[in-house]
Formats: sequence, C-alpha cells, structure tokens
Amino acid sequence: MAIVATGAVEPEDAASRPLRPRPPARAAAALDSGSRAQHPGVEQAALAKRIAEGILAGFDRHYALFRGVTAGARDRFERADWQAVQEAARERIQFYDRRVDETVDALRTGLPLDSCSEGLWQHVKLAYVGLLHGHRQPELAETFYNSVFCRLFHRRYFNNRNIFVRPAVSTEHIDLDTPAHRCFYPARDGFRRVVGELLTGFSFSLPFEDLRRDLRNLLRFIRGQARSWAGPRQNLQIQVLNTPFFRNKGAYLIGKLINGADEIPFGVAILNNEQGGLYVDTVLTGTAEIANLFSFARSYFLVDTEMPAAVVGFLARILPCRPKADLYTAIGLQKHGKTEFYRDFLHQLKYSEDELVTAPGVRGLVMIVFTLPSYPYVFKVIKDRFPAPKDLTRAQVKDRYRLVKLHDRVGRMADSWEYSDACFPLHRFSTELLAELERDAASSVTRDGDVLVIKHLYIESRMTPLNLYLRDADDEQVRRAMKGYGNALRQLAAVNIFPGDMLLKNFGVTQHGRVVFYDYDEICYLTECRFRCIPEAPFPELELAEEPWYSVAPNDVFPEEWATFLLTDPRVRRAFLDLHGDLLSPDFWSAQQARIRAGAFEDVFPYPKARRFARQRVGGVSDRLPREGEGGAVFAGAVV
Repeated sequence: MAIVATGAVEPEDAASRPLRPRPPARAAAALDSGSRAQHPGVEQAALAKRIAEGILAGFDRHYALFRGVTAGARDRFERADWQAVQEAARERIQFYDRRVDETVDALRTGLPLDSCSEGLWQHVKLAYVGLLHGHRQPELAETFYNSVFCRLFHRRYFNNRNIFVRPAVSTEHIDLDTPAHRCFYPARDGFRRVVGELLTGFSFSLPFEDLRRDLRNLLRFIRGQARSWAGPRQNLQIQVLNTPFFRNKGAYLIGKLINGADEIPFGVAILNNEQGGLYVDTVLTGTAEIANLFSFARSYFLVDTEMPAAVVGFLARILPCRPKADLYTAIGLQKHGKTEFYRDFLHQLKYSEDELVTAPGVRGLVMIVFTLPSYPYVFKVIKDRFPAPKDLTRAQVKDRYRLVKLHDRVGRMADSWEYSDACFPLHRFSTELLAELERDAASSVTRDGDVLVIKHLYIESRMTPLNLYLRDADDEQVRRAMKGYGNALRQLAAVNIFPGDMLLKNFGVTQHGRVVFYDYDEICYLTECRFRCIPEAPFPELELAEEPWYSVAPNDVFPEEWATFLLTDPRVRRAFLDLHGDLLSPDFWSAQQARIRAGAFEDVFPYPKARRFARQRVGGVSDRLPREGEGGAVFAGAVV
C-alpha cells in the first residue's frame, strides 16, 4: 500500500474531492457517488459481504500457500537440499503480489464493482472486520485488504474510513490451541532433563550425531550465564518458541533464560552434517547477537506459525529495541512489515518537528537519499538522469534492487521496502532537499496541495557511510571496519554476488559495527565477471598514458587496481592489505567462481567461527538423555 504520510488521517470530506481514478475508471468514479456511509439496503449489504468474503478468501489462499512453502523448510533442511532452500525462499517472497492480483481479477470478474459507492466500500470494510472475528492472522488480513483496495482505487481514498490506516482487530489475546512457546522449569526438573527435552522436542526426523556432546556444550553455556547470578530465583525457567526458525543451512531455536528479573535471550543454532545427523553448532546470546541474527541485512526466516502476532510478540520482548515492522519482515511477512512501518512513521511525523534533509554522505549519481534525523531510516528516490560514467536505465536499477530482495543477503546487503505514491507533508522538507527532488527527480515527484507525492521510492535502515566512519575512526576502529569490509566482499562472493562499485561510500556501518553494502545500481552475479591481471606494458612509457594499453571488456575486473583507487588513506590501505591482501588478486575471485559453477553452497553463518562449538565425539553416537546426577549443579537445588 502507499504511504499517506500527512501526519494525520484525512478529513471526513476528503473522498468528495476531485480525483484521478485508477483503472478501471468506472469503479473508481463510482466512489464519488457517495462520500458518506449510508445504511445499505438488503441487496447492497449482501454485495458488501460478498466483496469482503472475496477479499478474505484471497488472503486465506495466500496464507495457506505461504504456510505450505514455509512448513516444507524442515524437510528441505533435513534433506540438506540447499538448492531447494534458496528456490523456496525466493518463490515465497513473490506469493503476496500474485495473490493480490488474483483477488483483484476475481473481484472485477465476479462482482459489479462499477456500481459500488464509497459508502458501500465502508460497509465492505465493516463486513470484513466482522469476518475477522476469531481469525488467527487478522493483522495480515487487514494488510491484504489494504493492498486490494489500493490496487482498485486512487490514493485519495486511502483513509481510515476505507482502509486499515489503524488496526481494527487486536492480536493481544487471541487464543491458540497450542501456546506459541513452551516453558521449562529446571529448578523442578533439572537442567540436564530440560535441555535434553528442549533439543529433542522439535520432532526432527534426523538424530543428533552426538547428543551427549551437544548437551554438554549447552550446559556449559548455561553455567557461563549463571556465573553472574547470585542464585536461583523463584521464577527460574526457560521459554522457547514452538517452531524452529529456518534459514539457509541452519535451524534456530529461539528463546530466553529467565531467573527472576534477569532475562537472557538466546538462539540455539542447529546444523545438518549432510551425513544423516544434526548437531548444535553454537548458542547466540544477548540482545546484540540475537539482533544480528534478525538483522535487516539477512534473508527472511521461514517460521511456520498459525498466529504470527504471537511469534512477533515473543520476539519483541527479547528484542525491545526492534520495531514490529522489522520483526514481521524478518519472518517473511514483509508486506505487513510495510504496514507497521507506515503506522509508525505517521506517529513519528505527528510527534516530531525536524525537517527531512539530504542524508549524510557523498551524493550519488543514481539516487537522491534523504532522511528524517529523528527517525532511523533513509528514503531513496531514483533520479531522472544518470551522468557518466553510469550507463543504465531506471528499469535496470529497479531490477537490481529486486535481485537483492530475492537473493541471500548473508548479513551484508541491506533489505529495503518498496513504496509507490508516497505522500509527505511539504512543510517537512528542507528547502535544499525539495529543490533537489524537483530538479533531479521531477518525473517522480508531484505537489498535491500541502503534500509532495513521490511515485516510487525505497526505504532502508540508516547506517553511517563507511567513508565517513573511517574519517573519524582511530586505528583500532579502522582495522575492525576494514576487516568487516573485506569479510563483506568475501561473504557476498560466497553467494555469487559482486558489488560492482567497490567505493567505500557504498557501504555502511550499522549501530552494532557491522559493515553492510547498500548501493545496488552496479551489482551483478560474480560469475558474470572476468577477473584479470593487468598485463605488463610492452613499453615503460605506456604506463604513463591516459588510455590503457590493453583491451577492457564491460565485465572485466582488475582487483589489483583497488589498492590505488579505493584505499587512498594509508591507514585504511595498511589494514586492508594485512587482513585481506588476497582479495587484490584475481586468483581468489576465480577460485570462488569455480566453486559456484561446481554447485557448491558455501557456509556463511550469522556468527564468527570462534563462537562455534568443538565437535569432538563424546562417548560415541547416542541419543540417550543423560540420567539426572551425571554432573555438577548450576545452582544449589537446580540439578544439572
């Protein structure tokens, strides 16, 4: 749906203003025939209900298909079918728009939308709310309704009378047959038994390759956490969400360890050894590590849940600084994430007064990037013209952003929300930014009364541009940043991505210090490139010539040039050469291309190698849970 970022819901007479209808014209024009909701006759009430039922049927079909692909993640993980994992993740992202299109087509074909007034559509909304009583995904169904309505009618009608600008159905106390999370009580049952039940209670069809070793590793983790506690409190428990979170080669058990007022979020990473067994690779703990696991720079989890609001509610309690928009998006419900973002942005505009300004950093050749300083996001608008050396079209830019949306981002490429017909209050723009938008993106912006309508834009989390970060960094910060920059290049290469434009300004540093790529207009698949050494000049004077003495094709890349053109700061160059000098040779890139072409799926996990548990065998292969008393205690009275 479009953003209506006016800071408030439109006034009651907004629907009676002249407007430009969306196709089909007759359906949109019909809304003008009645701007107030009248009590409908029996026939009109029946029509409103049929429309509402048609939209909800479209949503239910969408979520059934969505859950079907999501539920298959367990089987794909256990079969170690990594190709199918990637294909399913890409396919699922595209489900929503297809179902909206199908629903719109069905409504246009089967119902007399041409005769529907705005008053009737308001009764459609009321009928729809009634259908959501007892529904397990009411918030998603509201978003789906908005999407269908916005496909049919002009943005002038996007107000709370016609769509769900504000939610109508609460998700706080929806009853589920099975609770969204499980509770374990180690003071009563002992940590060994609890941890054993936690690992074996998720119905994996594969055995653990060495359950005794995995239990020992987990218990050591718990002991480490317990050192900072004075002792067990009355409320000592472990809470774990009922369904694993699948992504790429991993399955993650998400929960929290509670001891009185202390709560420690954790994620247990389970991997497939590709030989018929599973093993615990590590435990991530603390807000920072769990936030990284759910980063906006990572692909979406596949989490099979009947009630997403319950899962998001649990995640919000262990990640209190992450907005619901990010959490819904992280579990693959990015369309509802957009709705949550929109509502939050309206609230921010209402309760702030700062101006929208150009974002810090070097101005780009392809995008105008602006931000609201009090809000941690940036807005990106494609310019009308791209000066040399850029040689691409608007459509190509959008295709490359879509490539990133569908690809494995491995924690190194920022996700974005894509919006159309976004309306911002004119008075919130700085004079300089407004002039830049109307000069360089004139085809994308239109003034409409007291708002500026932006026809198309991307929204991303705001980061500090790497070049600006390095400018103010001390030597240790420079080294950490260049380690992250090189690791970003390596990890992107591992999933067949080459950034194209390697300039430091095209990378950002997150609040947790992670280096992330965010400028996609020159991105391509690694296997499309040809990495070469610069040939030796036949005559020394040719090295001083303005033009190269060798031929250069459009897809040729010369890594040895990067040290000269990218790493101009001596501190930056020293750190990069020390940590990632091999990246300046074509050999690294060619070898990576060979692995990709051979069908290899590289291991890129959301935690450093140093966090991985050792995998030495402990007493042979066994799925037997250790008996109580086979070890020491974490707490007196809490048997381990």
